[in-house]
Amino acid sequence: MKRYAKKKWGQNFLVDKNLLGKIVRTLNLKSEDRILEIGPGEGALTELMLPAVEQMVAVEIDPELIAHLRSLKDLQSCHFLHKDILLLDLDSLPLALPVRVMGNIPYNITSPILFWLIKQRSHWSDAYLMVQKEMAERLTGRVGTKAYGRLTVMIGVFIDVKICFNISPNVFIPKPKVESSIIRLVMKPKPLIRDDQFKQFEKIVQSAFSQRRKMLRNSLKEFNFHLKIQEEIDFRRRPETLLIQEFVKLLQNR
Repeated sequence: MKRYAKKKWGQNFLVDKNLLGKIVRTLNLKSEDRILEIGPGEGALTELMLPAVEQMVAVEIDPELIAHLRSLKDLQSCHFLHKDILLLDLDSLPLALPVRVMGNIPYNITSPILFWLIKQRSHWSDAYLMVQKEMAERLTGRVGTKAYGRLTVMIGVFIDVKICFNISPNVFIPKPKVESSIIRLVMKPKPLIRDDQFKQFEKIVQSAFSQRRKMLRNSLKEFNFHLKIQEEIDFRRRPETLLIQEFVKLLQNR
């Protein structure tokens, strides 16, 4: 089989049948599910998911891959879109919402895809993404650890993230230099901040973690927080010791 992987799009294709099967079992697909697949590659996972669900759309940026996928007899009932996923509005999809999302995504655009999912959060129920293991650890980082940081907090106010399992580089073609993980994302029943608070919250979190070895009274001095909240949270602490809810409290007491 010809391999279509292109470095410019960060393409690495899964070729291990046992692992493909494990991913599908992890998804626990139901006949009424409507699936959006991001980056179907050569269709190995698409082929396993398609017979199990009601409707399916796969979005692929590579025109050569789109032509290949549309030519496959077993995938004729899947709707393939030639598009950059970051430019797609989910309410424009030719299937009923909400969708379940599955993506073997380019690791260099993981963060943009996560924020794209937050923006589109009313249109999907859960998402399973294959990401770099280091990224998975950052998204699920515990307070006080090296992995806990800006991204943990920014994603954590909207989404609950769980690592399902880790994946060796040996099951891909071409073989990446890093380990990978499958993560599951579910929107919090109620986000911890409002959409109109996002930019201000991002400034606070970014400033705190830009100097993560410094105490908050130094890294956040430009914000002029009330003395009461500085004492309540104790601005002698470093940012990695604050719970996500404490960062939210900072936002609410400006």
